[in-house]
Amino acid sequence: MGGGLMSELLVVGGGPVGLAAAIEARLEGMSVSIIEPRIGVIDKACGESLLPGALPMLQRLGVEPQGEPLRGIAFHGGGLDDEPWRVEHDFERGVAIGLRRTVLHALLTNRAEELGIVRGYGRLQGLTQDDYAVTAFTDLGETIRAKWLIGCDGLRSATARLAGLSDASRRRVERFGVRRHFRVEPWSDLIEVHYGPDAEVTVVPVGPNLVDVTVLGPRGIGYNAAMRATPTLGEQLMGAEAVTEPRGAGPFPQRTTARTAGRVLLAGDASGYVDALTTEGLRVGFAQAKAAIAAIRRGRPSDYEREWHRVTRPVNIITASLVGLGSSGLRSGIVPTAVRAPRVFGAVMERLAR
Repeated sequence: MGGGLMSELLVVGGGPVGLAAAIEARLEGMSVSIIEPRIGVIDKACGESLLPGALPMLQRLGVEPQGEPLRGIAFHGGGLDDEPWRVEHDFERGVAIGLRRTVLHALLTNRAEELGIVRGYGRLQGLTQDDYAVTAFTDLGETIRAKWLIGCDGLRSATARLAGLSDASRRRVERFGVRRHFRVEPWSDLIEVHYGPDAEVTVVPVGPNLVDVTVLGPRGIGYNAAMRATPTLGEQLMGAEAVTEPRGAGPFPQRTTARTAGRVLLAGDASGYVDALTTEGLRVGFAQAKAAIAAIRRGRPSDYEREWHRVTRPVNIITASLVGLGSSGLRSGIVPTAVRAPRVFGAVMERLAR
């Protein structure tokens, strides 16, 4: 893979968004290479739901995921009087699906292989660029040149750091996620978000007898303690067998100063990430990948910066608002307020889904 001008596009990071960017480029007739340090199917701590807007994006790429149909989303929580509150919204067009991240990754990997996308292994350790190409250096001693480079290498993006796009400013609130799977028949065909006193717990059915349960909260929040603090969920999972070990992610948020630097572009979590609470990360990442390839085809990476803001900013505002309220004294009023204003809640959830 090393030596010479190997491809028109080099994608750093072989997760779902990186694979989507590579497939988008290949469908446009570009030669594409991927570098990724992990071997085989890649797992990640996440909510494992594909919202309705993500499914047609995958179908465009030639990927048809089959999972657990999810008709909507529900928020659970207690008010100031500890009375349980619940509000739900059915998606207006189509359904979401829940499926293991490993299954989605395998589908995208197979599609990339069908299209002849070259996948190499290694970790990005350096890059330079000139008016004509980008040169990437890996920890395995390879030198790879390409006309363009897209960094899709996650929350701790080496691409963002090496391109001078990382924002090192201090986060006011740091949050983390921990995911496990439980063997139990799903009790609902909804994505569920349970608000506890200090953390949120998201639940996504991902199989006939399997649910993904992810705890989101500040540093030091224990997984079992967060579960016990959400009584409704505790009852549903009583006696259920945990079939995967805890897998963590974070810290959130991650910020970037810009999404482009010359011939280097960022997409997915590498381009900036607010929080996993609203489960929309893949849909937004796929939209970013599509926009990045369109800008590259036009030879105008500055177009991507504008399009990134268009597809990302509304979701970031909603997510940041929910996280900000959850970190304030207004936390206990989030679900009761949504119950009292179901149209507003529905409009916000629909915007996230699309």
